[in-house]
Amino acid sequence: MTTPKGFIDEFMGFLMKYQVIGLAVAVIIGGAAGKLVTAMVTDIIMPIIAVIIPGGDWKTTIVNVGPIKFPVGDFIGALIDFIIIALVIFLIVKFMIKGDTSQKV
Repeated sequence: MTTPKGFIDEFMGFLMKYQVIGLAVAVIIGGAAGKLVTAMVTDIIMPIIAVIIPGGDWKTTIVNVGPIKFPVGDFIGALIDFIIIALVIFLIVKFMIKGDTSQKV
């Protein structure tokens, strides 16, 4: 029969071996960073793009192809979010690897 101390040691070993706590922190920080980037795109970048787009409101942008209407405004915002997040992650990883001479980016 497993003793409580044995279970606790095994559980702590699991947390350490698979770095579960670090992963949880990364997910939480990643979620917060995603919200920050979304707010930046929505509140700063897209108003600038709205001035360029005829009609102004980019969220209601619709592309007509014959009888089919494609509402692409939200997609454009999500695409810009993705590009910015990918760029930030690339820069962070590049900065972290910069000191590590065993890998090159």
